Amino acid sequence: MASFPSVAITLTATLKLHPQFRKYPTTSFPIDKSQSLSLQKNHRLTQLDPINLDFHEALSFSKERTEDVESSFYFPLLQECLKRSSISYTKVIHGHVTKTGTHEDVFVMSFLVNVYAKCGNMEDARKVFDKMPRRNVVAWSTLLVGYVKNSQPKHAIHVFHEMLYSGSYPSNFALAIALNACTSLHSLKLGDQFHAYIIKYHIDYDTSIGNALCSLYSRSHKLKLALKAFRRIDEKNVISWTTAISACGDNGEAMKGLNLFVEMLSEGIQPNEFTVTSALSQCCEILYLELGTQVHSLCTKFGYDSNLRVRNSMLYLYLKCGCISEAQILFHGMDDLSLVSWNAMISGHAQMMELTKDNLSLCQSGNEALNLFSKLNRSRMKPDLFTLSSVLSVCSRLLALEQGEQIHAQAIKTGFLSDVVVSTSLINMYNKCGSIERASKAFLEMSTRTMISWTSMIAGFALHGRYQQAMQLFEDMRLAGVRPNAVTFVGVLSACGRAGMATEALDYFEIMQKEYKIKPMMDHYTCLIDMFVRLGQLEEAFNLIKKMDFEPSEFIWSNLIEGCRSHGNLELGYQAAEQLLSLKPKDSETYLLLLNMYLSAGKSKDVSQVKEMMKEENVRKLKDWSWISIKDKVYSFEPDDKAHPESSLLYKSLEDLLAKANNIGYEVLESVEISEEEKISSPTIYHSEKLAITCGLEKLPYSSPVRVVKNTLMCRDCHNFIKYVSTLTGREIIVKDSKRLHKFVNGQCSCGDFGCFL
Repeated sequence: MASFPSVAITLTATLKLHPQFRKYPTTSFPIDKSQSLSLQKNHRLTQLDPINLDFHEALSFSKERTEDVESSFYFPLLQECLKRSSISYTKVIHGHVTKTGTHEDVFVMSFLVNVYAKCGNMEDARKVFDKMPRRNVVAWSTLLVGYVKNSQPKHAIHVFHEMLYSGSYPSNFALAIALNACTSLHSLKLGDQFHAYIIKYHIDYDTSIGNALCSLYSRSHKLKLALKAFRRIDEKNVISWTTAISACGDNGEAMKGLNLFVEMLSEGIQPNEFTVTSALSQCCEILYLELGTQVHSLCTKFGYDSNLRVRNSMLYLYLKCGCISEAQILFHGMDDLSLVSWNAMISGHAQMMELTKDNLSLCQSGNEALNLFSKLNRSRMKPDLFTLSSVLSVCSRLLALEQGEQIHAQAIKTGFLSDVVVSTSLINMYNKCGSIERASKAFLEMSTRTMISWTSMIAGFALHGRYQQAMQLFEDMRLAGVRPNAVTFVGVLSACGRAGMATEALDYFEIMQKEYKIKPMMDHYTCLIDMFVRLGQLEEAFNLIKKMDFEPSEFIWSNLIEGCRSHGNLELGYQAAEQLLSLKPKDSETYLLLLNMYLSAGKSKDVSQVKEMMKEENVRKLKDWSWISIKDKVYSFEPDDKAHPESSLLYKSLEDLLAKANNIGYEVLESVEISEEEKISSPTIYHSEKLAITCGLEKLPYSSPVRVVKNTLMCRDCHNFIKYVSTLTGREIIVKDSKRLHKFVNGQCSCGDFGCFL
């Protein structure tokens, strides 16, 4: 969410300066070009023409003159020092001011304080201030601004107290700056004291004070008070409106902020680039695309669409709302791409992976994100920790281990591996890609481990069937004094459930609620139900569902259907199927699970009834795709894929594998399918995952793991066949289907042969 400073800290734009000070503004120095500047020593030194006299010449000449110098001589020189951010030149002029006795001039010294402060040298700014013979409100305010701008708010508050004790009456601007210091200190208590002072003198109507109060209360999460301060401002300027609009966004009230934005426009106030950035961010927050496009039009009208911050905000809006093509047009039309722009596009495609309904779209979005990352690496910019964590999440979803390893190397080279976000993303990537050993190594090498790091590693052990290690790591986490959260317990319960350790799982479930006061979520119940189903305790699973405070997920019902099929309880299986169909009507996978259950039990009458239901509901054929990523190239396959350019080679290799597998005991099973010819069972020899695995075996180096993504559930025959292939080839084979990650090693699968199969 974009934020905007509550007060523009620009001295000359806010204070009513003394006429002599106003005569020489900081932006330019008025000179009649027809006048010539005499450098003769017997003339008084007054003004410098920067066009006709080089800055260094003027600086050199100033060293020679120690008398008859007017104070106005120093303003353009100091302004040039400010422009160059040069402390060394400022010190030269400071020395000359002291030699000529001009240090008695309060306006010159105030300007000198301002230059030192804006150059970041508050120590010298304070020394100059302390040596001033007299101080007016300009001098005090200049020092206040300096401390706030240089992130020293405590010093600013101290200066304000000094000003009061000296008998100086603070201006409205000085009070606004003091409030900004309170905001920087996150001190609402101190801010309330200033507010009381402001109310006492009836000046809360002032624009700069109202803006500062609004910002203070917004940062303190007191939105009601922030908006009350805003409403009391008599003359609201664009900064006032922007502060109030941003306050709403920063406090989770995006709709209220957008209503204020509309009100601002109706009042005839033209927004600036910060206002529209905040409005676009809030449209993004609540996915209000219609209003966002109108704000986009306003940006074009006011000429803000070329502003990089505005364009990045529009980019985030289109990406968050799923308008990828609009975002791409905007991105490719940007001449001045920033790293924020690249990160927005990469994270946008990563987000689309989360929203896609099938693994094929997921693959396309993920590959686009990786392509963008490659282009970023070839550009003049370098990725930051946000880029790396986003791309690692993409690799996790695609099982793109090779790319993930390259990013790991890049993180080491750039030093970002020490960042806890990047290192945790790395652990998660290795876990999801099936490399638990590398995930463990990355975890052990972390200098600092957060709760998220521990949780990710516990979940990784559970995912890979290393249940004892998961539970031991959880105990280590508790001994280390790291408090687990709800997600941590999902990993622990999953490990217990898959190991069949019912007593331990129920004990941890109780510890979670009583010791850590964590209310059970859907995922916790899912783990326990999965455990009961694995153990054949179907009644206990259904009883637990009745105790839940929310409706069961599709994963729970799918699990129950498979459990009922495995344990021969058709009645409960049909109940589960009815519930799943109510959640996902016309879902092909659900009907296939139901058909599987009746076919395996030899219930031909029930099979016919399901077929009739499928006709009535017009259930479509399941689209089965699998793909494998090899050296930055993605190979995708359909069942019986004769159109693939390498089909003849792959078919021959697959048939050789089938023959070898048959020799050691493999038998082909029939699989349930929905086809145009209304076939209910069909051969499974050329299913997409078998072709993808064969491709990996042919193209990957010997002993390299084979990683395949499938957009639907695996069938039971493919699962059985891959176990034999892992034995024959000595390879790790990892298949991520629509429900689980299956890791096959030496004829065993990490799922324990229990999962939803078609």
